[in-house]
Amino acid sequence: MLLYLKEMDEIYAEKILRWKYEAPYDFYNNEYSVEDVQELLNSSYSAILDDQDEVFGFFCIGESAQVPIDADFGAYPQGYIDVGIGMNPEFTGRGKGLSFLTFILQQINEEHGALPVRLTVAAFNTRAIHLYEKLGFVKEKEFYRGDVVFITMVKGA
Repeated sequence: MLLYLKEMDEIYAEKILRWKYEAPYDFYNNEYSVEDVQELLNSSYSAILDDQDEVFGFFCIGESAQVPIDADFGAYPQGYIDVGIGMNPEFTGRGKGLSFLTFILQQINEEHGALPVRLTVAAFNTRAIHLYEKLGFVKEKEFYRGDVVFITMVKGA
């Protein structure tokens, strides 16, 4: 599978915001809005296309990759590159996650050097957690946002 990086633009953002996942992953569905398009265009997001020029997924870094929380639970201490990812639901559950996340980690390493990486995942998403553990991520902290438990996972440099 050949993947390549593209600068996020309005067309890619609109496609991503219209993705619909099957339950229980419908938790990750977005509602299309002008504000959400602007969020994806804030320069911390990149689109990932496949060799058919389909939007295969995206990733973001920095604060955009963090789950907004009302209080400081110590979930996001300094010293990490936060990464958020999303894969087109057409490709999820088909064994493509390993190459997808490996591609993202290589892009981050090329741009930022060998720094520790952190991602946040909903605790119910055992499929993603298993993938992250396969790539060397370890669970660090748990916190709630509403009634959803989130886990931060880290991978050293």
